[in-house]
Amino acid sequence: MSLDPRTRPEQTRDADRSRDRRTRVTAIGLSVLVVVGLVGFGSYTLLNESEASENERSVRADDAKAPAPDRNGAGRNDPGPDGPGRSGSADGPIRGLRTWDASKLTRNHVDGPVAYPMKPPVGGDHNPVWMNCDGEVYEKAIPDVNAVHSLEHGAVWVTYTNRAADADVAELAARVGRTPYSLMSPYEGQDGAIMLTAWGNQLTVDGADDPRVDRFFSAFVQGPQTPEPGATCSGGLGAS
Repeated sequence: MSLDPRTRPEQTRDADRSRDRRTRVTAIGLSVLVVVGLVGFGSYTLLNESEASENERSVRADDAKAPAPDRNGAGRNDPGPDGPGRSGSADGPIRGLRTWDASKLTRNHVDGPVAYPMKPPVGGDHNPVWMNCDGEVYEKAIPDVNAVHSLEHGAVWVTYTNRAADADVAELAARVGRTPYSLMSPYEGQDGAIMLTAWGNQLTVDGADDPRVDRFFSAFVQGPQTPEPGATCSGGLGAS
């Protein structure tokens, strides 16, 4: 059966209207999706920026709380004559460590005596010949001017007075005897009964079993304070 030709235009118009409605619905749906996506992206971006700002503020706060470094880049420690101490150790500051500004410790070779401002001396002008310091234990006092040269080579100098216990002296002597770049001698006139000295650094300890002894040796035997790293500790002046 054929359709009445008069009804075809109306049917065509109905189809066009339906198609237009579908197109509008689709366009509206896509627009809604785009808007939702933009809102979600904007919220995500704002959240990330907020978190980044919060992290930055936290880092700045932590930096403000951190101890200020000294010239050697280490943390602050107990004050010494020319400024705060440093540990030279990853374990943090060594309690009681005293330091001197290395830029004020001259290193000229001299033939005569030197009036050092501290006992034992921690650096300064010194004799051209060093004290042998490859685990040397001296039973008598040694010249300051030669011992300071040993410090310049990266040695740790252990000194003690008659107030030190015999057991502590014996234990420290054994420690020095097995440690290259170290030396030990009696030293009357120093403040502490037992003292450890490296170039620009000094520590008074309570005894041979004081845990700071190990830390001092670890930090300063050929440590970063050494003006002449790798210089020999043999072939110099020995016991007379």
